[in-house]
Amino acid sequence: MSAPKSITVFTRHAPGGEPGRGLRRLAELAHEAGIVLRVPPAEVEKHGLEPLPGVELGADPDGPTDLAVALGGDGTILATLRRYAGRHVPVFAINFGEIGFLSTVERDGLDAAIAPALRGDFEVLPLPALEVGTSSGPWLGVNDISFHRRPDLRVAELSYGVGDEQVGRVRCDGLVIATPAGSTGYNLANGGPVMAWGVEGYVVSFIAPHTLSARALVVAPDDVLRVTNRSPDEPVDVTTDGRTICTLAPEEQVEVRFRHDMALLAQVAGASFYHRLRDKFGRLTR
Repeated sequence: MSAPKSITVFTRHAPGGEPGRGLRRLAELAHEAGIVLRVPPAEVEKHGLEPLPGVELGADPDGPTDLAVALGGDGTILATLRRYAGRHVPVFAINFGEIGFLSTVERDGLDAAIAPALRGDFEVLPLPALEVGTSSGPWLGVNDISFHRRPDLRVAELSYGVGDEQVGRVRCDGLVIATPAGSTGYNLANGGPVMAWGVEGYVVSFIAPHTLSARALVVAPDDVLRVTNRSPDEPVDVTTDGRTICTLAPEEQVEVRFRHDMALLAQVAGASFYHRLRDKFGRLTR
């Protein structure tokens, strides 16, 4: 990659603290490298920033940029990846959260990792996304799209199918559809399979199914998945990457599609999915 001329930065929701210090250090390093650091209004307010050399305060978060840097956990990283989906802007993520599975380096490695990134010395991994069509338009999920019964209502009854074929109908607390990148999240907690990055396809798994026969299903990338709320009276909530986007009424149906190479994740040279898996979750066997 060529060296970026501009960088836009995003941090985790909590103001100040380590992400704020990380942002200020990033500003120093970018200025030394002759790169403009774009700081959106929400970040300026969150961290109480004053004018700094080479920093564009109040920059439009959706304006043109060569690189995005996320200083946060997976929620911050996912929000940044969604923002730049389809725009060919790599997202370089530094973990200032808990697990930070999508991050390429931990917070104490910021200086060592950012210096080569400012020279364009990083690798780019294209990530797929899932698109769900709703009455308010299409929504993207980089990790997953999920369907949840409401806590104060009865168990949900969801059917799912591919093409004209109904594959299953399950009474459960919910259903999760995950990309390979998202397979280590909610899907893994459901007992679904871990899918290595680069695998073509997506996985369907169930939250607390009320049957012993419910099994996770890996779906081919070109197959469109239909999910229908078969509950006679109860709506279910639909979320993308943990954000509630709409409600699925009884007998209402939505379609979910696999979208190739929607987001670009920047990585330090030599980073791999398997190293992340071992580092974040420990060895799968002992």
